[in-house]
Amino acid sequence: MKDYSVDKIRNICLLGHGGAGKTTLAEAMLFDAKATDRFGSVVSGNTVMDYDPEEVKRQISTGTSLAPLEWNGHKINIIDTPGYFDFIGEMREALRVADGALILASAKDGVEVGTEKAWEEASNQKLTKLFFISKIDEENSDFFKVFDQLQNKFGNHVIAFELPIIENGAFAGIVNVATMKAKRFSGKDFVDTEIPASMKASVEKYHEGISEAVAETDEDLMEKYFSGDPFTEEEILKGLASGIKSGDIAPVFCGSAVNHAGIKFLLDAIVQYVPAYNERGAVIASVPGKEETIELKPDNSEALSVLVFKTIVDPFVGKISYIKVMSGVLKSDSVVYNVKKEKTERIAQLFLIKGKQQINTTQLVTGDIGAVAKLIVTETNDTLTTKENPVILPTIQFPSPMLSMAVLPKTKGDEEKISSGLTRLMDEDPTFKVELNPETKQTLIYGIGDQHLDLILSKLKAKFKVEVELTNPRIPYRETIRKKVKVEGKHKKQSGGHGQFGDIWVEFEPGPTEDLVFEEKIFGGAVPKQYFPAVEKGLRESITKGVLAGYPVVNLKATLVDGKYHPVDSSEMAFKIAASLAYKEGVQQAGPVLLEPISHVEVLVPDSYMGDIIGDMNKRRGRILGMNPAVGGMQQVVAEVPEAEMFKYATDLRSMTQARGSYTIRFERYEEAPQNVAEKVIAEAKKDKEAEE
Repeated sequence: MKDYSVDKIRNICLLGHGGAGKTTLAEAMLFDAKATDRFGSVVSGNTVMDYDPEEVKRQISTGTSLAPLEWNGHKINIIDTPGYFDFIGEMREALRVADGALILASAKDGVEVGTEKAWEEASNQKLTKLFFISKIDEENSDFFKVFDQLQNKFGNHVIAFELPIIENGAFAGIVNVATMKAKRFSGKDFVDTEIPASMKASVEKYHEGISEAVAETDEDLMEKYFSGDPFTEEEILKGLASGIKSGDIAPVFCGSAVNHAGIKFLLDAIVQYVPAYNERGAVIASVPGKEETIELKPDNSEALSVLVFKTIVDPFVGKISYIKVMSGVLKSDSVVYNVKKEKTERIAQLFLIKGKQQINTTQLVTGDIGAVAKLIVTETNDTLTTKENPVILPTIQFPSPMLSMAVLPKTKGDEEKISSGLTRLMDEDPTFKVELNPETKQTLIYGIGDQHLDLILSKLKAKFKVEVELTNPRIPYRETIRKKVKVEGKHKKQSGGHGQFGDIWVEFEPGPTEDLVFEEKIFGGAVPKQYFPAVEKGLRESITKGVLAGYPVVNLKATLVDGKYHPVDSSEMAFKIAASLAYKEGVQQAGPVLLEPISHVEVLVPDSYMGDIIGDMNKRRGRILGMNPAVGGMQQVVAEVPEAEMFKYATDLRSMTQARGSYTIRFERYEEAPQNVAEKVIAEAKKDKEAEE
């Protein structure tokens, strides 16, 4: 592939609901541009973009993939993204380095949740947006119905750039509404034709929509529009280019990827209407250690700045870092500076990525996308620069994973391999998290949803040859007391020679803090001072296990008030044992209760789902604290819910809201568990203890 300057590079991201046809469209674009010599199929598992064994097996995209092609003197970097919400992190990686978004909507299925999400995410990145209504030639497809859905959902700046010519139920050609010219398909090519008489009225109507949109891009054009003068073709195309690049117009194209119909027109439009990276303005970066930001020119003469936007970890090849050059030129066999890690990295061989194929290149210019292997410290979201001009580029904001499960090895002795594999997969996926819970001793994994965690386990098995099972995480309950009691703890043992003797009286009562509060009020030396620490130590060791279900005891105050000792037989060990005996007796008598963790939950949903969400929260023993209007017709529900009731909430919320809802959760406090809940937890703890014995 020859070298291209920044103004000749187009980075286009394919977005849309799962099954809309993104990967097949990418395949058609590559084939029609002669970037591949075979038109692959998702069903056959031989596409350029879905090359990962998991993607082939599942017949869906699970990761962002790249492929460059050449078209009309330009280089187009296609960035194909997954449509399923569990892989939203992959979509955000792609959008961060794209300069335009091509959102697919199936002519059969219309606007779906994934279409809405794609629009929202692309809008957040302030990207130029184009629509492509796919699968025009399939049964029950309806371009006009889907176009109306797009306009109703996203507004009148969605305009029909093309209309399909349908004859005898077949997709026969395309009308370019902007130029009022028609093309009829003839095999793999097309020929000029007249607009069918039956379509002339509707073409005029859609052309009027384009004229209105174009008029709003320029004051002179607006004046001309209101005076009733028609626009020239040149004015329309110039106004469209300006409006599309600024984001004020979102044009709709159509076609069939399977039959290669309309693909070449789409490639023309990408070259013409998606802005080059240098047309999007200056690169904003921050200066390390300072509050200030600076602007970098998006061209080759500027100081180097490179964003690492994706990492792939391969057990055999090692780490592959996907990068975009934001300014300057990155060359093979050079040294760069990782600003966040404050370490230098050697760039050995740069390459372009075409699916799984690596194409060696000597350099990457501003605006181009490629990859480099075997960087030592570099991770996703790091910035690479020269040591003389360090800057930090804005990072990709990944959603926090909310679905947690505990991991159990299927084979004993695999713990180390599992830990190593999960850590490597965490390097690859910023929306996946692993942590060891020190209290429950469980390894917990966090993901976006069920499919996400299922993919992680499949990768763990395929790449690292270990299998695990998932279970619900254990809830870290607590125990405490409700009454004040005074008890004796006496340890006496005689077995020839020195015996053991320790006798104490302790008052137990609810304490002011979560930690044990220990005091002593001994009079007349009933217990010598040197044994006080032993008593406290005995109590501290004891509170790690409560008398109800073996959970740690909190909010406990213990006061040593009296006791006895023996000048020969008393020892620190004897008083420590006496303290543990006093603890068991005292906590039993002091009205022990089980405490459960309560979570603060904030749920963001469209207004129409409010009733379902509140009803569901009530079923989970939740307390609604507030309901607040949010932007975009959304509502925020704030609630407190027991942690034990929030398992699988990520999955349940998605199901209730068709994936339109999101939530955050954090630990708030402990409070007494209801009787029925406590009885169940205590019974389970007893059963587990018996099983261990």
